[in-house]
Amino acid sequence: MKMYYEIQGEGHPLVLLHGGAGATEMFSGIVKPLSDGRKVVLADLQAHGRTADIDRPLRYELMGDDVAALAEYLHLGKVDLMGYSLGAGAALRAAIQHPDFVRKLVIISTPFKRDGWYPEVRDAMSQGSPESAEAMKQSPMYEMYARIAPRPQDWPVLFTKLGEMLRRDYDWSEEVKQIRAPTMIVVGDSDSVSPAHAVEFFELLGGGREDAGWDGSRMPKARLAILPGVTHYNIFASPALVATVLPFLGAPIS
Repeated sequence: MKMYYEIQGEGHPLVLLHGGAGATEMFSGIVKPLSDGRKVVLADLQAHGRTADIDRPLRYELMGDDVAALAEYLHLGKVDLMGYSLGAGAALRAAIQHPDFVRKLVIISTPFKRDGWYPEVRDAMSQGSPESAEAMKQSPMYEMYARIAPRPQDWPVLFTKLGEMLRRDYDWSEEVKQIRAPTMIVVGDSDSVSPAHAVEFFELLGGGREDAGWDGSRMPKARLAILPGVTHYNIFASPALVATVLPFLGAPIS
């Protein structure tokens, strides 16, 4: 697979991964502040944006391998890895499957198990098919896809593959517990992922177990942020997201 990527800025690398049926353009509103003092690498995942599809199903695990391979190809060394929704699932699998290349991890609006999505969201995601692809031709996502994809006629194929992937059950609880990279979980308070699930995610990573102490000496490596007045459909462009993740990315690792 030939994977499309862009690089903006200089400094420690931060790899950004977009959401389902999206592309690097999803981050156009926040990439400038993120690239101040950083080398931001934006990548289009399999069958998305300018990355053509290949004869392979869509799977979080395979996309995680793709991200690690891209970092190796670009000689990035240890990277900070930040993904939204589908891209967060790929980022999470990359950190699980290739822990040595991840310095810090930011997971935005995705669960560690399928039941973390609200039931109606699971139902909607499972409907991926040529018919749903046709209905989505009225959306801004299709306008972007039609403009930049190497094969715009593959739009129904993308939705069919997404539907097949999103119908699969998964629970990565035990693997999440093994993540050693400092990790931040971010959701909106009106997200497709419930705040309760985000708290459970945080606890798997060692957070929420005890008072940190007056000097913060018992502070966990994990962080949890629930952004007020933010939904699944605008969190990736929210200024509040930038204000939340920048201090985490900039903090030294103890």
